[in-house]
Amino acid sequence: MFEKTRETVSAYKARDPAARSSLEILFLYPGPRAERAYRRAHFWWTHGHRLIARAISEHAKRRTGIEIHPGATIGRRLVMDHGTGIVIGETAEVGDDCLIYHGVTLGGTGKDHGKRHPTIGNNVLISTGAKVLGPFTVGDGARIAANAVVLSEIPPNATAVGVPARVVRIAGEKVNYAGNVDQVSVTDPVQKELQALNARLELLERLVERQAAALADEPFLKAAEDYAPTAKASDTDR
Repeated sequence: MFEKTRETVSAYKARDPAARSSLEILFLYPGPRAERAYRRAHFWWTHGHRLIARAISEHAKRRTGIEIHPGATIGRRLVMDHGTGIVIGETAEVGDDCLIYHGVTLGGTGKDHGKRHPTIGNNVLISTGAKVLGPFTVGDGARIAANAVVLSEIPPNATAVGVPARVVRIAGEKVNYAGNVDQVSVTDPVQKELQALNARLELLERLVERQAAALADEPFLKAAEDYAPTAKASDTDR
């Protein structure tokens, strides 16, 4: 426990330029406090004392603003910068030397059973507000941009951005999406809408023509046409 605490403090010093002293990190930073509470809760959880574990976890959540389920698996030297709003689910796994910013969720989609949460590799950076949802793996050295929503596996050393997240770089090299897209067969939504309107207009015109033809066969319409010249002649005599 003490060795892990020393490693954590050293990791915060290396990654947070605002850190002034070990005592400040140890007693005032919410990340190390939440991690120490998690270690205690995880011990009770793995030994079958689930109620005690959840009590420790809930108390730590209220004091630090960080929610780590005691059933999660957390590696060494984890840095939770600022920390507020971080949520780590029960079956989530986080490797060594990871950096997680505030507002990050390692959660599930509600569709899976058993393993429901992501597995985060070593030396992974997950930036502010990112959501990693589902039982897949984020490879070693991956980078997830702020507010990205990751719903599928991310390869090692990749950079993922967007909603839903897509890989834009692997090992520093840009991914060529344009070369993999069939740009000739892309559907124009405006053209598709115009075609639908034209088809509807043609149908209405056919219906009007049929209705007009049906009315032309009615006896009263023929009588009206026969009467019309007579009526016009009478008006002229007047």
